[in-house]
Amino acid sequence: MFGYRSSGPKVRLVTDRLVVRLVNDRDAYRMADYYSINRDFLKPWEPLRDESHCYPSGWQARLGMINELQKQGSAYYFILLDPDEKEVRGVANFSNVLRGSFHACYLGYSLGERWQGQGMMYEALQAAIRYMFRHQHMHRIMANYMPHNQRSGDLLKRLGFEQEGYAKRYLLINGKWEDHVLTALVNQEWTPGR
Repeated sequence: MFGYRSSGPKVRLVTDRLVVRLVNDRDAYRMADYYSINRDFLKPWEPLRDESHCYPSGWQARLGMINELQKQGSAYYFILLDPDEKEVRGVANFSNVLRGSFHACYLGYSLGERWQGQGMMYEALQAAIRYMFRHQHMHRIMANYMPHNQRSGDLLKRLGFEQEGYAKRYLLINGKWEDHVLTALVNQEWTPGR
């Protein structure tokens, strides 16, 4: 669009099969398509979603809030796109970013049903985690998964996350309080002074 400028940060990471970039105001249709196509597949793994999650108008409002969080440096919402940046294949969110004496955040992610089992989330998260460690100066990234979601547990282990605990009835997922395995990845190269 002529004259369009997004006011949020611009981060675009390229992997072998994906473009991993921060979501922006122009992604409402892409996000609505992703959640609409994958609604039934993602339902057992996510909080209850209202109908607006599948419509561009719902995402326009949501993206305004996300853009503000990204400008403040308190969250980073990445989308995983095909190399032509037309289709969202997944999402990876670093939320509740805290600095000070903590320098930590939480990681959440999902991948569309069509792209499961191909190593795409591993590929995307390698790039996104590297960005969070190097450019956002994170010391710790925490990610939690439901014990019966072995695929997610295996992914985190492959990325180097270590189990740190077990939380009973931790998150309200699909309308039910679910236990979660608590994991974290610590940046061994972190140094103070930034």
